[in-house]
Amino acid sequence: MKCPACGTDCGKPSLCDLFCGAGGATRGYQLAGFCVLGVDNRPQPRYIGSRFVQADAMTYPLGGFDAIHASPPCEHYSRITGVNGIRSEHPALIVPIRERLSSIDAPWVMENVADAPLVNYIQLCGSSFGLDIQRHRLFESGGWQPGLVPPCAHHWQRKRFRSLNKHGRLEGKLSPVVGVYGSVNYAGEFPIRCAAMGINWMINDELVKAIPPVYTEYIGRQLLEHLR
Repeated sequence: MKCPACGTDCGKPSLCDLFCGAGGATRGYQLAGFCVLGVDNRPQPRYIGSRFVQADAMTYPLGGFDAIHASPPCEHYSRITGVNGIRSEHPALIVPIRERLSSIDAPWVMENVADAPLVNYIQLCGSSFGLDIQRHRLFESGGWQPGLVPPCAHHWQRKRFRSLNKHGRLEGKLSPVVGVYGSVNYAGEFPIRCAAMGINWMINDELVKAIPPVYTEYIGRQLLEHLR
């Protein structure tokens, strides 16, 4: 039987990555052992998975995949969007995506920011994996449940990165983590951001929306054991 992700007889378990972007989550699942198809409603010329389809993640057919991952847009749930009072300008997709995923006969994972209304979730942090970020993200699962979760380990992250104040100006103080959000602020910052995320194929606009592949590699290895 041909793999629904790549269309060949690859022999790997298949996963569909909805709202895939340039493939931060995809890369982690690949490292865990999955063959991954990415779906997004915008062109993704740097997508790193086996195959990309430009389509609506709310309607793309999911039959035949061994597992599904979804990272619906986080702007509606983001803390900064709430502070700026523009939350209503962005779609709230957690509930409709959960309903869609719960209707299929395959284990699934849904990822979003720390303030999103996910349930029965685990939280992952970059500090737990030796990354120079924190970037807390929640992962809700259906049809299976991940095991032990590595706790945050902020204690080892020392102040050694240039930091910015609320106006975007360098403060002269040091930060224990790399800030991967907004525009690049100074010469040489972008490679630092890439190294902190464990991503080397994206442009900055894609990087700031991504999750570190190590997160989904950790989850993917457990999901693979569940499938076996």
